[in-house]
Formats: sequence, C-alpha cells, structure tokens
Amino acid sequence: MSSILDIDLDYFAVLDNPVKRLSDLMEWANQPVNTIVEKHHKILNKWNICVNKGIISPPTSILHVDEHHDMMDEKKTLNIANYLYHAMRKWPDCRVYWLVAQPIDSPELWLSEDIWNLLVSRFSTGAQRPQNWPRPNLVTVCISPEFVAPILRYRLLKHIEQWNNEFNFSNIRAKSVFNHTKNA
Repeated sequence: MSSILDIDLDYFAVLDNPVKRLSDLMEWANQPVNTIVEKHHKILNKWNICVNKGIISPPTSILHVDEHHDMMDEKKTLNIANYLYHAMRKWPDCRVYWLVAQPIDSPELWLSEDIWNLLVSRFSTGAQRPQNWPRPNLVTVCISPEFVAPILRYRLLKHIEQWNNEFNFSNIRAKSVFNHTKNA
C-alpha cells in the first residue's frame, strides 16, 4: 500500500502565499520531490515505472493537488486531461482526493455515467487535505508552463530545489527544469 502526492503547480497560481502553501505541503509530506514533468500525463508512466521496479507498491491513495481534476475523457490515448482517469482504472483499489481551492467542475460532467459510477466512491474533493490522509511514498510535480506564470514557476521550483537539497536528494531534474524556466 503506497501513497502518492501529485502536485501540479497550476494549483498555486490562484492562491495567496503560493510558496508558503507549497512549503506546508512539502513539510507534511516529509519527502523530497522524486520527479518533475512538464506535461501532467507524463507522470503516469513515471508512476508505472516506480511500481514495476518495486520502488512503491500499486498506489492505494493519490492526493491530487491541481487546479484541474484531470478526468475529462475516457479516450485510450493518454493526455493531460485524462491521466488520472487512467490511474484510477489501472489501480482499482486506489482512492483519489482532489485538493483544489475552488473546483471548476466535476469529472461527473465529463465521464460516462457507467464509468463515473465505478469511480465516484473512490474520488473526493475539497479545499483542505484530509486530516488522516497517508503521507506519500512518492512526490511528483508537474510544472504546467501554459498555466503558470514564469515568475511564479521560478519561485516554486526554487523552493522545491531548496527542499530537495535539504534531503541531499541529487537524483532529480529540478536544476535543469529550474534553469529552463528561469530563462523563460
């Protein structure tokens, strides 16, 4: 049984004190960021690799921190709008909590009634992390450059880099992503 903290930086674009909010999440997680991707659907492959290599067991919980629920269609082709739907289908024991300040809509509007009925008991949402949510075994971040202003992206990635340095965690691409966004 493993838990994933899945953060999309677009979540912080509409919040007051975004770096503080990220810091609070990281302190709760008490884990370094393991992977950073530019497009959110790329993260599912990273999760699969971690499961296949035995780094984590198939996840039983995903804390999805994002401005979007990422369950907007049932297409077989993975995309930024449906990767979480694919994760829930792949791991039928996995529950997802969508942490969002103000939900823009619900997956129920996008998924067929049959599919939604299969997933709804494992999907919940709210503006606060559930008190007893399990701490993550894996922390992943999506930078979503089309949804996050360059200066905010820079500040958040700088904070992640500093956080990971505290863990002496050298196996991350944060520095290269950080340098890429610094010049954006």
